[in-house]
Amino acid sequence: QVQLVESGGGLVQAGGSLRLSCAASGRTFSVMGWFRQAPGKEREFIADTNWSGGITHYVDSLKGRFTISRDNNAKTTVYLQMNSLKPEDTAVYYCALRSTVTGTFDYWGQGTQVTVSS
Repeated sequence: QVQLVESGGGLVQAGGSLRLSCAASGRTFSVMGWFRQAPGKEREFIADTNWSGGITHYVDSLKGRFTISRDNNAKTTVYLQMNSLKPEDTAVYYCALRSTVTGTFDYWGQGTQVTVSS
């Protein structure tokens, strides 16, 4: 059974940085990604990375400010480094793991709140 636990969210001033972590357990040999959902908006894809961390994809609007990475050893932790944060980055951030059976992000963490004050 796959479990994903995010951490690292919080309150930060505009222009600041945060690093989110997602610890995975279970069958984790798959793509992992980060998504976010702001109040009243649909969930948005941010980035994903393959099992080794060598291949990454980003939504164009966040490329350059956000960086996804995977720990070098067990590959069970994924990070999201967020720089130059803006109030519009305020959202609940989720990590997810893609099922090797369905090819979709079927496993989700509980989310961590990021609030950026102006």
